[in-house]
Amino acid sequence: MNRVFLTAFITVIIAQILKIIYNFVREGKVDFRIITSTGGMPSSHSASVMALTTAVGIESGWNSPLFGVTLFFSLIVMYDAAGIRRAAGRQAEILNRIMDDLYQGRTLYEEGEKLKELLGHTPVEVIVGAILGVVVALMLYKYVW
Repeated sequence: MNRVFLTAFITVIIAQILKIIYNFVREGKVDFRIITSTGGMPSSHSASVMALTTAVGIESGWNSPLFGVTLFFSLIVMYDAAGIRRAAGRQAEILNRIMDDLYQGRTLYEEGEKLKELLGHTPVEVIVGAILGVVVALMLYKYVW
């Protein structure tokens, strides 16, 4: 049994379930499509990599080279989720508005051709995801493993 992997995997599942609950509270309806979509609260990317990093720290030691590698990897993933992917989502939103304005009332533009806008996360979503990952990993190692 690979506890490090299972910790990260369980954390992803918890984060995705929390996205459904959070969306239900905000929108008043259950939307299971959120499970396979990107973006949203909390960031499952951040949660999983921080759970992985915490598990490696517990298993291998906080001063181990492996902990350093996973922490560095986690920081890159979280930066990407809140930075680059978020910027790409904003660009998609702007391009979709431009297309709507250009093709308004014309049949050349199909509604289904819109770019996906929710690609990344806000900094708050990333931070909440990171905290969730650490908490889940600590709880699993204290009470389960």
